[in-house]
Amino acid sequence: MAGRVEGKLALITGGAQGLGAATGRRLVEEGARVVLSDLNGDRAAETAAAICADHGQDAAYAIAHDVADPEDWERVIAFTQDTLGGISVLVNNAGIGIRGDIETCTLEDWRRGFAVNVDSIFLGCQRALPIMADNQPGSIVNISSIAGLIASETMPAYNASKAAVWMLSKSIALHCAKKGWNIRCNSVHPTFVDTPILDGIVANTGREKDVVMGKLARQIPLGRVGEPVDIANGVLYLASDESKFMTGAELKLDGGISAP
Repeated sequence: MAGRVEGKLALITGGAQGLGAATGRRLVEEGARVVLSDLNGDRAAETAAAICADHGQDAAYAIAHDVADPEDWERVIAFTQDTLGGISVLVNNAGIGIRGDIETCTLEDWRRGFAVNVDSIFLGCQRALPIMADNQPGSIVNISSIAGLIASETMPAYNASKAAVWMLSKSIALHCAKKGWNIRCNSVHPTFVDTPILDGIVANTGREKDVVMGKLARQIPLGRVGEPVDIANGVLYLASDESKFMTGAELKLDGGISAP
């Protein structure tokens, strides 16, 4: 099957590397045009250039973007509309890890985590929906985490922020349906994936990456840590019209970790 998202116009936050970059590439491979936004605008531009080298100059664009800044969202939405001609797919992928248990997590880290992981989705959906309404059918894909469904004593702020993404996605889905819009909203819940966020977890352990990755893999029934393309393929499905009857739902891409 080819052209699964032919003609779709996608804005992907956190698109410079990891899940965002993999998602941008998969959507373009299947016919979409994309804007990759990221706090690291230079890295996003490199990723977009690499995609264009394989798929043509008009395939991907990049822009620097602080997803926690309301004014920045206005600028990025305007750029995307001017560049692509509209938005039919919004992938809210930008996110950060938040360190500390309930005793050691600082209020500053808590607030920063919610600003990047949750406020960004509120702002992005609020700003993008009027434009998406003019480009139906549309799909919003919010990247949550299996940590938004399964708690850990070591990450209350991350658990809480990703759980908020899960429930916010449902509320947005119901709002769009109530308005009579053909715009769906779903959340994606990965487990451990080999991305820069995971590199940060590895660095905090002080151990070799292979050792940490092996330990993480043993927690997953399928016996391995995820690859970015594993998640990108799930986003591709949700962005495509193949999932046209799926909204307000959660897609768990966790290697079976939530099954017990």
